[in-house]
Amino acid sequence: MRYSLLVALLSALVLTLFISSLMIGRNPLPIWQAAQASLHDTSSIVAIILTEIRLPRALIGLSVGATLGLCGAAMQGLLRNPLASPDLIGSASGAALGAIIVLYYGWQANFSYLLPLASMVGALLTTLLIFVLTGRSAGITTLILAGVAINALMGAMMSLLLNLAPSPYAMRELVLWTLGDLTDRSMDDFWLMLPFTVLGWLLLLGIGHGLRALSLGEQTASTLGVQTLWLRWRILLAIAFALGAAVATTGMIGFVGLVVPHLLRPLVQYDPARLLPVSALGGAALVLAADIGVRLIPSESTLQVGVLTALVGAPFFLHLILRSRYEQI
Repeated sequence: MRYSLLVALLSALVLTLFISSLMIGRNPLPIWQAAQASLHDTSSIVAIILTEIRLPRALIGLSVGATLGLCGAAMQGLLRNPLASPDLIGSASGAALGAIIVLYYGWQANFSYLLPLASMVGALLTTLLIFVLTGRSAGITTLILAGVAINALMGAMMSLLLNLAPSPYAMRELVLWTLGDLTDRSMDDFWLMLPFTVLGWLLLLGIGHGLRALSLGEQTASTLGVQTLWLRWRILLAIAFALGAAVATTGMIGFVGLVVPHLLRPLVQYDPARLLPVSALGGAALVLAADIGVRLIPSESTLQVGVLTALVGAPFFLHLILRSRYEQI
């Protein structure tokens, strides 16, 4: 498939899902009527539903999905391993732990930007710890194993905070937040995450050449003029900013950064540079589709988006492991 055609198809899919996200729910919304009402009669019910509920939810789903897909493709290109993702090496868990600490003590009530800042610092420190422990010349397998160990440590610390929650209601809120969801998000949440998200995206601009060279090995990339150390830190900083803001806003929505780049990689002839933008589009499409799905699945309580993506992503990850095992035999 031609690359331009793939981008056009994914863009059309994202646009369709975005509009569908504005329309579809437990109670369908007449989008044209709601759009007109939001311009002329902002106090009407349909205008409030569109501008205060559906629009921020769709915008956050779009930006968070694009972030997860983009960061997953960048991480896989950096580590040269299709099984790598920010979820697996602990970046997402570190971001979640930073956010949970702020939520646990209620510090975000005094300073709204503290929540995304804590999440970004958690993601950056966790990733930094991995590279410090493994050393500069560590192999890919060592990095992934260290990431899994750090991921488990972050999970244990989150569990400790949940056990020490001051009340069962507080514990329930923290648990639901860690599952990842787009419900009850406002435009204030979107505007809060947007600057950090865009900063992370901007840091990933122009890294395609470096990832192409890095796919040939670090020594070869260095001979081609790529500053591999700077490239590594540039990607880690980008993931810390963008992923930290996403996790602080929606909680942990897993497996998007693993599944989407892996599915789209054959369609771009395994080119890590071309994989970045299509993974962003694919991630946005997947999160928007999952958010629409949780609204349509009949249940007494609302299903979390992170639960649905995990139900899809976990079997897919096991399939990748089994296929990799059989290919080595």
